[in-house]
Amino acid sequence: MSLKWIKVIATFGIFLLCFLVHSMYSLFPNALFSIFFPVNESIWEHMKMLFTAIILYGLIDYFILKKSGQPNRNYLVNLFITGFLSIPIFLAIYLPIYTFTGENMVLNFIVLFMTIAITQVISYYILKSKKYNNLNYVSLIGIVLVYIIMGILTYYPLLNDLFFDPVDEKYGINTYSI
Repeated sequence: MSLKWIKVIATFGIFLLCFLVHSMYSLFPNALFSIFFPVNESIWEHMKMLFTAIILYGLIDYFILKKSGQPNRNYLVNLFITGFLSIPIFLAIYLPIYTFTGENMVLNFIVLFMTIAITQVISYYILKSKKYNNLNYVSLIGIVLVYIIMGILTYYPLLNDLFFDPVDEKYGINTYSI
């Protein structure tokens, strides 16, 4: 199987995994899961969902790449960059649409799929490029730092629209309202 087909499959795999990741905290509400999975319906928590789905699918992707003999030398760089870039890419597409149309589930899914597809194109080129050696280790630290920041912002969110849960009318995991 070619690397292009693996990335096409990854696009659909990550998209489907987002649905599972979205509900994990509801199924298992605890402090550990609150760091990795969305705790409410805010835009920020959905960025956590996207980042986590990319990281989790990356574990599956690693074995698919290895089994098919495709390059995986920049595996950790790939995971960090695609996961990290998914956040600003999604927001850059989503926020203008949301401003004009409001909440629209179909558009949300389309933007989510487009974001994943864009990150998988980036992933393709990272995996095809020369070996980045020490950047793989730096990327692992970057993934950990992103989750530390996400955990902090889950418990101490900024009081702006990005962190506001319109369903429960609150910010983050805390119980205080607007």
